Amino acid sequence: MPKMKTKQAAAKRFTMTASGKLKRGVAGKRHRLISHNSKYIRTNRGTVVVAEVDTPRVVKKFLPYGVK
Repeated sequence: MPKMKTKQAAAKRFTMTASGKLKRGVAGKRHRLISHNSKYIRTNRGTVVVAEVDTPRVVKKFLPYGVK
């Protein structure tokens, strides 16, 4: 049986926390920020933990050997 390949796009976008959860960057922060208000920009600063329902799908399918 051949080894499964890690999806490099997912490996670059996700990191693992110490408790085993996945962190991701917040969407909507690259351009067109002038049309968003200050509260939107402020609350979407930094990173966010991936939802629990999406974590098994991401880990099992895209990152079969985990995240470094």
